[in-house]
Amino acid sequence: MNSVYDADCRRCPRLAQFLTDVHQERPDYFCKPVPAFGDPAAKILIVGLAPGKHGANRSGRPFTGDFAGILLYATLYKFGLASAPVSLAVDDGLRLVGTRITNAVKCLPPDNKPLPIEIRSCNEFLRAELEQSGDLRVILALGTIAHAAVLQACGLPPVRLRFAHAAEHRLPEGRVLLDSYHCSRYNTQTRRLTAPMFEAVVGRAAELAR
Repeated sequence: MNSVYDADCRRCPRLAQFLTDVHQERPDYFCKPVPAFGDPAAKILIVGLAPGKHGANRSGRPFTGDFAGILLYATLYKFGLASAPVSLAVDDGLRLVGTRITNAVKCLPPDNKPLPIEIRSCNEFLRAELEQSGDLRVILALGTIAHAAVLQACGLPPVRLRFAHAAEHRLPEGRVLLDSYHCSRYNTQTRRLTAPMFEAVVGRAAELAR
């Protein structure tokens, strides 16, 4: 499992330094690469962008403690994919059912914008996770960066399978890549992504996983 997650990874100097700086500012924050969370035998893998400064980077769990997690976990709960509608902390007892959540980049990037070289450097962890997920049927990519990271991890050129909200792409081994706009504060407040839109995509992921 070391190929999937390395808590001491510092291969990206800019991200490693930023984590050090944030930890000095907030010593109670997790401030490490954030591991995936959920069912080890998941049929659905949700791939986000990167940990949020006051969310996953604080809590140590993807989409926990930030705005994006509000819609995500409420929607997973609605479809029976989570045991509770709110993710509060790593010790809150929340479980995911047939689902796991990870990020294209496991470390907090400045301004939530990882550099292309950092995305490429972290991609081997996503690739290893896909290779070791024998039950996986559906990959739900939240945003264009996650979409591109999944394609790279699968060894597929991005120009052939373009990102579009609710688009479905057939992948090797019978898997499906399903796209959604990211459930970020910006996207939901501007109504680029509404709760019904997101629920439709998650519902489709659950359907495909069955």
